[in-house]
Amino acid sequence: MNSDSGSASSPQPDPYPDLAAAGGLAAGLERAAADLGAEIEVVPGDWGPATSAAISAAHAGRKPLSARVASRRRWFAVSGWSEGVQLVSGGTPDLHDVVRAGVAWGAGKSLAELTALLPFLHVDELAAAYERGPAAMVDVQWRRMREQAAAEPEFQEFGLLVEAAHAEPRLRRLSPFSSHWTLGFTAGTGSSCPPVVAISPANGGRPYRVREFPQGDCLAEAATTQEAVALAVARLPADL
Repeated sequence: MNSDSGSASSPQPDPYPDLAAAGGLAAGLERAAADLGAEIEVVPGDWGPATSAAISAAHAGRKPLSARVASRRRWFAVSGWSEGVQLVSGGTPDLHDVVRAGVAWGAGKSLAELTALLPFLHVDELAAAYERGPAAMVDVQWRRMREQAAAEPEFQEFGLLVEAAHAEPRLRRLSPFSSHWTLGFTAGTGSSCPPVVAISPANGGRPYRVREFPQGDCLAEAATTQEAVALAVARLPADL
């Protein structure tokens, strides 16, 4: 080992020389599209044009396919959303693949077609249910919620609450979610849909509490899960 071995290590090569030459990810995507002879519209990303950008989608309901760069290695993470649901995600070191994904996503290719054309894209169970319709998504959300509750045997009150809510037809038609062990319900399947009612489980001597939303003020209290569920149903809008 020579005397210089303890000095600062050699700088790592820039994993994005093409982006540096182009002036950022947004410009790099435009250059990659030109290489492929593809027409795309690049729109701003959430972290600035140097490290993020998105490719506009003409297909109704689909948000622009977003892309961002990783910091330590050459990697482009992509994500496609529609109506508050993440339908595709994935990553690739090839900027041309990002363009190909943006073109296919924007053209309205089905999720099966997207993953067949571009194997680096992934579709989870909830996204696959999205294409079958809201009822299929709600079924998946409820199954996941019940599995989550069953995996927490030390908090039985939460599990009892989930099962009681699932047994109530009007609540079972809604999308369930949990926040700090409070069970909430929305009338839509996307993450942007506001809650219509929520129930906090009994805990530490406190009763079940019905709320307008998970962190909202308590609207009513109940001693049992059945009473809490009945109070929550009574709070649902009549025209829901």
